[in-house]
Amino acid sequence: MRSGCPSETGFPRGTLLLVTAETVHEPADPPLGGPRRIGRMGEREFTVMVAMTMALTALAIDSILPAFGAIRQDFGLAADSTAAAQIVTFFFLGLASGQWIYGPMADHFGRKAVLYTGMTIYALGAVFSALAPTLGWVLVGRFIWGLGGAGTRVVALAIVRDVYEGDRMARTMSFIMSIFIIVPVLAPGIGSLIISVFPWQGVFWFCALLVVLLALWSRRLPETSDPALRIELRFTPVLAAARQVVGNRITMGYTIAATLLFGSFLSYLASSELIVEDIYDRASLFPLIFGANAALMGLATFSNASVVRRFGAHRVTHVAMVAYPLVALGFVILGRSTDGAPVLPALMAILALLLGLNAILMPNMNSIAMEPMGDVAGMASAVIGTVSMAGGALLGSALDRAFDGTVNPLASGFLALSLAALGVLAWAERWRLAIFAGRGANIPLEVVEDGRGVPS
Repeated sequence: MRSGCPSETGFPRGTLLLVTAETVHEPADPPLGGPRRIGRMGEREFTVMVAMTMALTALAIDSILPAFGAIRQDFGLAADSTAAAQIVTFFFLGLASGQWIYGPMADHFGRKAVLYTGMTIYALGAVFSALAPTLGWVLVGRFIWGLGGAGTRVVALAIVRDVYEGDRMARTMSFIMSIFIIVPVLAPGIGSLIISVFPWQGVFWFCALLVVLLALWSRRLPETSDPALRIELRFTPVLAAARQVVGNRITMGYTIAATLLFGSFLSYLASSELIVEDIYDRASLFPLIFGANAALMGLATFSNASVVRRFGAHRVTHVAMVAYPLVALGFVILGRSTDGAPVLPALMAILALLLGLNAILMPNMNSIAMEPMGDVAGMASAVIGTVSMAGGALLGSALDRAFDGTVNPLASGFLALSLAALGVLAWAERWRLAIFAGRGANIPLEVVEDGRGVPS
């Protein structure tokens, strides 16, 4: 069944789909604030559970950061050795490579079976890493751990696409991301608390325990994929599904645009501590500054749901994307006019604006990219996740190496990547942006089904 076509039940694909325990899709659009259920779950429980499932990857990365010193000491590494950072690198390698496996599997076997597979591998990787006798074996465990994390991320995004469409999906993704973004803020503190009581391996055991609890909780989740849309796990249909994703102008255009913005965000994550410590000599304030920016991003993401409800996902995304390079240009001017060291309050203000726009754009872009992919949501989630994660990491790494003791490389990176993202988004929409559309205007589903973009 193609997006934009009537479903087997006869209801148009523009209708919100709710899923019962028997995997029956029913149209439902109760009044604002009315109850909605996904199987045995209420909508709020569903949102929190999916957010926590997606946050497993962030927890596995950020919770271990405070343990690097103990890891160096335990394995006899020099105090300034960067070898411990490979613990993050190998996890990302597993995370990026595993998504290509889970996407077709989720479209063939259904979401829950693949979700449990990913969670099991995630737990085994965490336990393997905790028991590893050498750093080399820890890295092997982290790669396995990342493979498991890839499954939870791919399936979580596919489940959201199964249940919601259009603006409703964008609003739900905003709520999910507002919960998800709390994890990177809290995870280092959780890791520090654990290693203050237990050896550093305790962080790995904590992650293993949490995924087991989430697996038990997810038993309340129904199977959300439509059995009629399952693809055969053979080369030809899998390749056809991949071509459907890659060949859609809207899906790939928004994916590439999101990748460019993700690259600038990763550069901020990597260089923010250096900027605060080297330029301003305020290392003690870094946790406060980082936490404040993360909280503002969470607020922007949460507010995005209400804004999308009023104006539509396309219009909100296009307006925010046009504003992004304008703010980035202000950042460049601020940096150049102060020899790369603006006063700290001014830097925080401009970063708050940029990160707030980033927090609005990312869930909306993911939702719009997934919109035409209802019948191959697993494959689409895998492609989008792999491209954005691998591409964003490469771009962010390139910007990191340009750090010269000033904010100028970061500012220039924000400007260049946002201009590129705006250009790609405009290309995806065939150079027509929904900036001046009427209140509540949105793009009909049949318009994006074949990648046509915003209508004239």
